[in-house]
Amino acid sequence: MLNLLEDIIDTPLGPLWVICDEQFRLRAVEWDQHSDRMEQLLDIHYRTEGYQRMAVKNPGGLSDKLSEYFAGNLSIIDSLETATAGTLFQREVWQALRTIPCGQVMHYGQLAEQLGRPGAARAVGAANGSNPVSIVVPCHRVIGRNGTMTGYVGGVQRKEWLLRHEGYLLL
Repeated sequence: MLNLLEDIIDTPLGPLWVICDEQFRLRAVEWDQHSDRMEQLLDIHYRTEGYQRMAVKNPGGLSDKLSEYFAGNLSIIDSLETATAGTLFQREVWQALRTIPCGQVMHYGQLAEQLGRPGAARAVGAANGSNPVSIVVPCHRVIGRNGTMTGYVGGVQRKEWLLRHEGYLLL
């Protein structure tokens, strides 16, 4: 049985769930508004082994670290450890997302090419959309080929805010 420690923090974009394991590796970070999606992903990934969620204030200091990100310490998310389930391809995409520098963006096709899978932009987009650890695994840094703000489960306004917060100049 997997024990998941959870907290919810206030951010400029609304309440944010922070869920980690007992080793303080992030398993999920999701907007409260989309907590039903988060629960579905937790069930998909951990139902087989079984899990229980326990409310814990600031588990492993993760809530404070995410609050620091919103306060302007952008590089702090690079130090946060994640442990995600998902398919091998999804985990490859999620790992690649963490290599996109803060303040920069990439389009889905570029990310597919980086993974050695040119032509897999749609599959990359689907994996991006299944990312359970938003912000820390910065799926918001992937945009449409023509520069449009596409494909952020948290909503386009949040995506734009996060990109501006990280220093990306929106056109």
